[in-house]
Amino acid sequence: MRRADRVRAALLVLGLAVLAACAPGSGDDAPTAAPTSTRTPPPVVPSPPPVPSGDDDEDDDADASAEGATPMPDWMSEPVAEAPACPAPTVTVSDADGLQAALDGAAPGDVIGLADGVYAGEFVARASGTAQQPIALCGGRGAVLDGEGIKGGYALHLDGAQHWHVDGFTIRNAQKGLMADGTVGTTVSRLRVHHIGDEAIHLRRVSTDNLVTGNAVSDTGLRKPKFGEGVYVGTAESNFCDVTDCEPDASDRNRVVANAFWATTSEAVDIKEGTQDGLVARNAFDGSGLVEADSWVDVKGRAWTVEDNTGRHSTLDGFQTHEIIDGWGTDNVFRRNQGELDSPDGFLVAPRPARDNVVACSNALLTGVGGVSPDGCT
Repeated sequence: MRRADRVRAALLVLGLAVLAACAPGSGDDAPTAAPTSTRTPPPVVPSPPPVPSGDDDEDDDADASAEGATPMPDWMSEPVAEAPACPAPTVTVSDADGLQAALDGAAPGDVIGLADGVYAGEFVARASGTAQQPIALCGGRGAVLDGEGIKGGYALHLDGAQHWHVDGFTIRNAQKGLMADGTVGTTVSRLRVHHIGDEAIHLRRVSTDNLVTGNAVSDTGLRKPKFGEGVYVGTAESNFCDVTDCEPDASDRNRVVANAFWATTSEAVDIKEGTQDGLVARNAFDGSGLVEADSWVDVKGRAWTVEDNTGRHSTLDGFQTHEIIDGWGTDNVFRRNQGELDSPDGFLVAPRPARDNVVACSNALLTGVGGVSPDGCT
């Protein structure tokens, strides 16, 4: 190649290089094209699932402690209610105002469903269903009626409300949990009631023919231990004039069946003078928390049947009767109950006085501590 031709070629290459350097998109801010490759990309490995912090039972216990509740004793199991489950809701509520409005407007056959959440306040039901079409108030344990303090008020008050089915949810943080006045034909089932100033569930003012079943009750008597009963039926004679026009409170034919009671400061079940013809059956009692009582159950009424219950731990006895009014605390029947006592001076069934109460020989101690009955058995 001639020298002139070589110079022209060199100049041409230099010019092309300059043009390329000045072309748009050639600077540092330009996007970089992805390189072409025939290599197979590595497989995507999913992230491992999070490691649980503990087993479900530990989580449940932690949740219960956070709510102020004592865990259920190991020897107990979750109670199984002897009542049907709630039907599907006809209305669902999710806040306190909605709940009270639904209670105010309830009619026979209505089913009020509680969404999970905290319902703070004191709630009152006055409407009545019928035997054929009760009114239902239902929710899961995650639906919590919170009374906002153990020193005053009722978390739920059935005030003359008849033929209800109250089922499944939690009641806590109130002076009294569920109060039923003049309630007839009502079922109270599957509730978790805890952190209560006085008694958890009270059937009062001639409340008759009701069923309390499958409830788990603990941590009562936080305001005054002597008032910390699990289920309280009727009215003490000293309060007759305040509650039932100075007449005995005839809260008759009520049934307390298949519930679990623990960490109550007073009796798990207290049956008052003036009540009769009821049933206490297939319940579990743990008296480890007793402070102001010396038995799991006190029967001051008449013609009650107490059968097939199991208890552990008591400051003295398992079951007692008392004659507060002449002619009461008598004709009660105790059969097929069993339990363990802590005191060698205690009795599984201790009628005080015996009157015409019947202590069947089917009652049995599970250990050698204490006796079955001071007067033997029938």
